[in-house]
Amino acid sequence: MITLKEALTKSNEELELLRAELEVKAKASDLNAYVGFESSGAGIPILIKDNIQVKDWPVTGGSKILQGYIAPYEATVIKNLKSKGMMAFGRANMDEFAMGSTTESSFYGPTKNPHAEDRVPGGSSGGSAAAVAGGIAIAALGSDTGGSIRQPAAYCGCVGMKPTYGRVSRFGLGAYASSLDQIGPITQNVEDAAILYDAIKGHDDKDSTSADFEIEDIANNLNPDVKLTIAVIDSYVEAADADIQKAFTETVAKLEAAGHTIVRKELSNTKYDIATYYVLATAEAATNLARYDGVRYGTRAESKTTEEMFYNSRSEGFGEEVKRRIMLGNFVLSSGYYDAYYVKAQKVRHLIRDEFNAIFEEADLILSPVAPAVAPKMHATESALEMYKSDMYTLGVNLAGLPGISVPVGKNAEGMPVGLQLIAKAFNEKILFDGAASLEKVVNYK
Repeated sequence: MITLKEALTKSNEELELLRAELEVKAKASDLNAYVGFESSGAGIPILIKDNIQVKDWPVTGGSKILQGYIAPYEATVIKNLKSKGMMAFGRANMDEFAMGSTTESSFYGPTKNPHAEDRVPGGSSGGSAAAVAGGIAIAALGSDTGGSIRQPAAYCGCVGMKPTYGRVSRFGLGAYASSLDQIGPITQNVEDAAILYDAIKGHDDKDSTSADFEIEDIANNLNPDVKLTIAVIDSYVEAADADIQKAFTETVAKLEAAGHTIVRKELSNTKYDIATYYVLATAEAATNLARYDGVRYGTRAESKTTEEMFYNSRSEGFGEEVKRRIMLGNFVLSSGYYDAYYVKAQKVRHLIRDEFNAIFEEADLILSPVAPAVAPKMHATESALEMYKSDMYTLGVNLAGLPGISVPVGKNAEGMPVGLQLIAKAFNEKILFDGAASLEKVVNYK
């Protein structure tokens, strides 16, 4: 598969042939990464996660409740892509409403990991990552609420980048948790991720959370030879399995040998990440998903009364994981529990952010695992709590609104990819990409 950088040099005729070739390959694949083959405009084809609005496309968020919904408008990131000579091409499978870590909760069925089809590709952007890693997409857009770009990228052996909250417009993104969601690139390498990030970033008047300042493009100024101070959290890695710990130790040694300064730090509040995230994210999800009631969008269940229609449409339309998170969100927002859970979680969120910022006073970047293990087998996650724990290393980045990037650094004995993430201070994407380019260079992943 040609890279995004190489595709930028192709003529319109060559790109038309490439799009046709991709569609044939994707339809012949059994990964179930694509759930639709629409195209919009002309240019370099970019696969789009099924929760990003593309005008006149079906957009379902991987859910039964939105079957039949056609997007009436275009997400800002799609307009930005088109302005840079790219186009929306195909819809990527995903966990229903981005709620999951395996892409097994999709209404369209699970996506498979291209490195081992009996394993999950991660989630919720599993279709995007599997397609890029499987050679049936040049690059893709995903969304990251608690690691949903970085974790599937790590599981599939590609690069996944979550921008600073507010750096990329959320207008046209199906909301899961509005204070956490960010759209970002999934690509074959770091340079492609920088190219796609440059294409979609920027202020947007239609998004009230969009940062109102511009920064220079990054892709043309990548510096893989930069020397940075990188913090590692030794206690943070102890919860990971032997494969991840081995890859982490070897990568730290390679970075140090390449001239980076390694400093040892602590993150004492990380033990609160999972609880804080699932209180806040489910509270926001319960609010955001209240709009899906059988009246305004998608599927409507047959009913005799309005009350029955609401109940039946939501009962039949939502999957089990979405129902679970809506129930939890309504619980933490309910009278008597709002102060005990939701307000307290917001206070802890500030503590988590402050602890990250304290490390950035002495370090340019933080190196961390992405997940505690490589991609698990299909249907191997026995409980919701076990699935939630798989996000332990990624959630804090979203809670603090920081940028992070997952880069593949090796494979375990079974040939499954291992990815590590770099985390930077808010709006410091330039250092993040320079560090990622350097990491990619020193590990030489193949």
